[in-house]
Amino acid sequence: RTCMSKQVTIDQEECMGCEACVEIYPEVFGFDIDETKAYVIMDEDADEDCIEEAIGSCPAGCISYE
Repeated sequence: RTCMSKQVTIDQEECMGCEACVEIYPEVFGFDIDETKAYVIMDEDADEDCIEEAIGSCPAGCISYE
């Protein structure tokens, strides 16, 4: 059976490297110092409310969850 779980993605082109998502949910979002971009560490068992809060905090609007 296929698991239709939602996936968190960050548009690397749009990411400003503000680290707002990392501050809100460091279990899911990491930060690449060399690239100055956030990235997704893992999204299995992630708390949907925290992800939505991180999405709302992103000034670039580059996080999606679908």
